[in-house]
Amino acid sequence: MADARIYLSSQPLLPAMPAARKPQTSQDKVPSFAAELSRAESEVSFSAHASERMRARGIDLSDEEISRLGDTVSKMASKGARESLIYINDVALVVSIKNRTVITAMDGMSAKDNIFTNIDSAAIL
Repeated sequence: MADARIYLSSQPLLPAMPAARKPQTSQDKVPSFAAELSRAESEVSFSAHASERMRARGIDLSDEEISRLGDTVSKMASKGARESLIYINDVALVVSIKNRTVITAMDGMSAKDNIFTNIDSAAIL
């Protein structure tokens, strides 16, 4: 019969090393808090009234127009504007600059017969 000896090593057992991780690509990275905060601060919201007016009048703003609107609101805020009329591609928007909220919206035909009051600034994009 063969001699069955068990050899014990005095070396500690180490766990297996994890597989090497692949380097992160820009697509894998999560946006920084500062980037997310900046994005959130540049967004413009629409009041229920403005959303209803836009739906009823068939007004639909593209992502590019909404981005331009957000940039314009930021510029107007830096100049101290409070309530503004912003005219973009034949759409008139009354915007609370402080709240970054569109209060009401009308198309060019509807805007011709209206008088805008309680605004302190205007921008034509």
